[in-house]
Amino acid sequence: MPSDPTAATPRAGWNFDNSFARLPDPLYVRLRPVPVRAPRLVVFNRPLCAALGLDAEALAGDAGAMIFAGNQLPQGAEPLAQAYAGHQFGHFTMLGDGRAILLGEQLTPAGERFDIQLKGSGPTPFSRGGDGRAALGPMLREYLVSEAMFALGIPSTRSLAVAATGEPVDRETVLPGAVLTRVAASHIRIGTFEYLASRGDQDGLRTLADYCLRRHYPSLSAAANPYLALFSAVVERQATLLARWLHVGFIHGVMNTDNMAISGETIDYGPCAFMDAYDPATVFSSIDLEGRYAYENQPNIAQWNLARFAETLLPLIHADQKQALQLAEEAVRAFPDLFRSAWFSGMRAKLGLITEEDADQALIKDLLTAMQESHADYTTTFSALALETPGQLSLLKGPALAQWLGRWQARLARQPEPFDAAQALMRAHNPQVIPRNHLVEEALAAATQRGDFSVLERLLAVLAKPYEVSPEHSAYCLPPAPSSQPYRTFCGT
Repeated sequence: MPSDPTAATPRAGWNFDNSFARLPDPLYVRLRPVPVRAPRLVVFNRPLCAALGLDAEALAGDAGAMIFAGNQLPQGAEPLAQAYAGHQFGHFTMLGDGRAILLGEQLTPAGERFDIQLKGSGPTPFSRGGDGRAALGPMLREYLVSEAMFALGIPSTRSLAVAATGEPVDRETVLPGAVLTRVAASHIRIGTFEYLASRGDQDGLRTLADYCLRRHYPSLSAAANPYLALFSAVVERQATLLARWLHVGFIHGVMNTDNMAISGETIDYGPCAFMDAYDPATVFSSIDLEGRYAYENQPNIAQWNLARFAETLLPLIHADQKQALQLAEEAVRAFPDLFRSAWFSGMRAKLGLITEEDADQALIKDLLTAMQESHADYTTTFSALALETPGQLSLLKGPALAQWLGRWQARLARQPEPFDAAQALMRAHNPQVIPRNHLVEEALAAATQRGDFSVLERLLAVLAKPYEVSPEHSAYCLPPAPSSQPYRTFCGT
């Protein structure tokens, strides 16, 4: 029988201080996770556990499974489901945590604060008729990809554990259920602000904005216009984040406003995937029928989402509506330049360009054009540039790439720094391994169909060091074999 969720549990290093739970009630509903039949820990992140100040030995077994499945609460937890709204594929919808429970905020030994959230922990008042549960495959996908993003140096929510529930979930087919424990700087989204704005709750908006300033941007609280400064800071973080996504070929798949975090972290790894052959129009998500969230569209969608955020802050930015709108529009219009600056800076690093020349932008764009024309693999092309000497780039085939290679070699020769310095820069910015879609699917199939988690564990170990893959792991670096069937990802809800 499931255990009483109110039962006391050993501390195991839990150190909760739940500031979000002290905000006004409209932002959440207090609710406990729904216990499951047979909790079992199937993946556990020991390094993250230690960084959070938790005792891995106390949580790695059955006791941890009870907590990470939602059957027991850690001491100090104040479980709640958060309310928010969102523009989903451009259409406004009232939402909320339909299958997630925020346990509380863990204070780490380093003095950092992180949300501890259970995803797939049962229905809530925001479930909109759903079962509140999650299938094992999508939870393992989020664990794997979020940890890979962290290792790549891209701001991201992280995954502490996946617990199997011993219960089925009914989607297109009956699937094994699971609960993911997600760790985030916070789960406050653009949609959180949209929720209050849709209710006309200006006092609530001010309270939430002040809270975000204290929690994520404390240096801005003393700004002349702190709410405009808050918005501008979020714009800058999102511009940098989107540039980093594009640098590694990442496609989020569902960039709704409820999936954009105020903290600047990548959040919600549903139908996400990484591009193989370079094509800026690449779409993987089965629900993105119009290509709204295609690889090349992601920066524009981020700016569109930020404009929705700005609309919620107008009453706070200035008492005069016209003046508020002018200030907000100026801040929104800063996004393209911020993004382009971050993107070009990263692309120069990927090509080993230590100095700057006016023709660098053309050099970068011409490479991408040649890659698209020749269907070159995105990650492999850049890793070849980073690993081989200019005279040994046999991987780059085709007349356009060969011609570009000569220009690139001449560009490097004009730098006062030796090639070794350029190569070191490239190796630090060009991953040798990413969560290749075919490898992810192999790992998920082994785990969900055969109960074999060793494939997933090996892949996780390689992805933990994406910039320094050893020769014995070379198979993880290879692109997939050609297929007539386009790769598709699914939301999993």
